[in-house]
Amino acid sequence: MNIGIVCYPTFGGSGVVATELAKGLAQREHNVHILSYDRPARLDTFRTNISYHEVNMNTYPLFEYPPYDLALANQMANLIEYEKIDVLHVHYAIPHATSAYLAKQILGEKAVDVPLITTLHGTDITIVGSDPSYKSVVDFSINQSDGVTAVSEYLRDETYERFDIKKDIEVIPNFIDLDRFKKSDKNHFKKAICPNDEKVVVHVSNFREVKRVPEVVSVFERVLKNGIEAKLLLVGDGPDRQRAEQRCRELGICGHVRFLGKQDQVEDILSIADLFLIPSGSETFGLAALEAMSCSVPVISSNIGGLPEVNIHGETGYLCDLDDIDCMGSYAVDILSNEELHQKMSQQARKQAEEFEMSKIITQYENYYEQCKSEMHKQIA
Repeated sequence: MNIGIVCYPTFGGSGVVATELAKGLAQREHNVHILSYDRPARLDTFRTNISYHEVNMNTYPLFEYPPYDLALANQMANLIEYEKIDVLHVHYAIPHATSAYLAKQILGEKAVDVPLITTLHGTDITIVGSDPSYKSVVDFSINQSDGVTAVSEYLRDETYERFDIKKDIEVIPNFIDLDRFKKSDKNHFKKAICPNDEKVVVHVSNFREVKRVPEVVSVFERVLKNGIEAKLLLVGDGPDRQRAEQRCRELGICGHVRFLGKQDQVEDILSIADLFLIPSGSETFGLAALEAMSCSVPVISSNIGGLPEVNIHGETGYLCDLDDIDCMGSYAVDILSNEELHQKMSQQARKQAEEFEMSKIITQYENYYEQCKSEMHKQIA
């Protein structure tokens, strides 16, 4: 198939999943065309079956903000017409699904047999989409899609609750590359960071407020207070970094905390981790948690959103109520101070990650593409 994939290029979950899906489909001999306003972060090497199309926006004095959604619709229409796209798969409801609908309207009969599939990832529903300024547009765009998927049961249910959706929503979870995300020997790296064989606690995110990075620091401080020698590695960057740094200073633990910034090879860091913290205030799936679990790292997370579908309480780690620092700190001490418990949870974390193995999920997408195309052909006939 010729498949068009539209995504944001950022380090966020939707861009990562869309790009990894494109790479997986290309390995199966599909021709994939990626549309975005910049090269996606995970599209870091040349792939023979993947073409990248940058959406260019010309600036005019008339526009205070260039209309990206219109430029995107025009590019989508060109892609469908001239690259003979079989399926157009957009990640994130707005503006991607809206622009895709406009592109199909522009083409009319030329796009009548090209299904539009919209994958919902999270903040497009729970935060951005719930803004009254966008709600009607989100309702319309999802209902005009030929197929709709969500990355978790939680997100599917939230979408039905928040919007007036008439379409069936298929749950196809995020996935993991088990060959890439696996525990590997990085003892030289660990020795450099932990010369006294300290335990390693890791957090990875885009440092937005919803990720609660200062709370990660507070949980880690509970670990140190209980006499456990440890280092905290904070991977990523964003608007809450300064608050996290300030929390370190307030607690007097800056010597035990390292801010590593954005890292492409996060699996190397996870390979030396003993524990992963993700106290998010909103997480519709928890891809960062899954990546840690795939590297055999137990996870302590909040019990909100889709996290309980990934992190199984008492097996792969623990779940705590939102902002319950004492709960997370106590569980962290339990895992880091009990080698038998740590080993058991490490093994179960990897086993749980195997349920989300990449090829299984890509097969689900392929089957869904075929299902949507078949239903569309029936409607045309």
